[in-house]
Amino acid sequence: MLTHIKITTAKPSEKLYKLHDTLGLYLAVKPNGSKLWRMNYRFLGKQKTLHLGKWPAVGLAAARAKRDEAREQIATGMDPAIEKKRARIAARHAAATTFELVAKEWLVKCERDGLAPVTIDKIRWLLEKAYPVIGDLPIAQITPHEALAVLRKIEATGAYESARRMRSVLSRVFRYGVATVRCDKDVAADLRGAIATPKPRHFAAITRPSEVGALMRALEDYKGYPVTRMAMRLSPHVLLRPGELRAAEWTDIDWEEAIWFIPAERMKMRRPHRVPLSRQVLAMLKELREHTHWWKYLFPCLGHPRRRMSENTVNAGLRRLGYTSDQMTAQGFRAMAATLLNEMGEWHPDAIERQLAHVDTNQVRRAYARGEYWDERVRMMQRWSDYLDELRDGGKVIRADFQVLRKAT
Repeated sequence: MLTHIKITTAKPSEKLYKLHDTLGLYLAVKPNGSKLWRMNYRFLGKQKTLHLGKWPAVGLAAARAKRDEAREQIATGMDPAIEKKRARIAARHAAATTFELVAKEWLVKCERDGLAPVTIDKIRWLLEKAYPVIGDLPIAQITPHEALAVLRKIEATGAYESARRMRSVLSRVFRYGVATVRCDKDVAADLRGAIATPKPRHFAAITRPSEVGALMRALEDYKGYPVTRMAMRLSPHVLLRPGELRAAEWTDIDWEEAIWFIPAERMKMRRPHRVPLSRQVLAMLKELREHTHWWKYLFPCLGHPRRRMSENTVNAGLRRLGYTSDQMTAQGFRAMAATLLNEMGEWHPDAIERQLAHVDTNQVRRAYARGEYWDERVRMMQRWSDYLDELRDGGKVIRADFQVLRKAT
């Protein structure tokens, strides 16, 4: 039987030798001086060896405890070597199922599924806020209380909309964990209603014709970076979301057909979209092409032309012109167009909605209303650009404002 003194005083020799304990346990002393615990046993008629660890990391008492555990497994019909291998695999699997690792795996799937890069970036930004709280926890062991701690941390900053989106993102990660057999339940689903509800936010927009005319004149007179000026001048004409405008590529423009094609993966609603190009827009695009045609994007980032323009560029330009965030925003150009186009009374409301790339929330109606109103949209977009020019030049402004005043009275 081994003792601590026998083990510590054992010296290496030219060949490996064994110091035997009891019930098959022994210490193998290697020529390099390392000492390894091993156990000989028979299972289903075969002689086998089980490795129990290295001394002194595994002491004598621990080695005997491991031996006894192995003997119990043999007595119940289990091979301890196979059980050890299974435990090692389970440990590796557990290490690969932390929330952070599952979330990053889900993000890769989102990219393969064609989710827009800007959406991926926003999700990644949210998840980076969750990792310090629950990132290193096994996803199967995360409780609703721990998930709520992530939301509370964001809620405490007053960012209620971000907290709401975080709950949705967490829920999607947990659902992916359920689908890939890493957890049993979406614990974030239980948190609906647990945080403050964000108030609906309406993007500021100018809709009075006289004020629109003043805005158009201000955009023409912008003295900043030429590419920013073109982005600001084009924004009211094309009715695109700011992110869709920033991501535009020169290959999207069909000059002969006068159409701006936007693929589904770059649209918010994941449907391909077409913008009829008015004469004014074509002229602006030709002017812009002189500045950026050698780059991928119509609006490359200043200083980093291989990237697209920053999402705050147009808003920053509006602030430079003196418009506050309560007066006008980049998103507000769409609201401005929707308001005035509907007030014209010349266009089918669905044609306006299609040009805004809105999707009917009524599924039954959407199934039957499949028309794109293309011919009407072509006429409408040309008329819209003409109207903006009229407002810029001061024409029809007084009459339009008088009509608004008459309706109000």
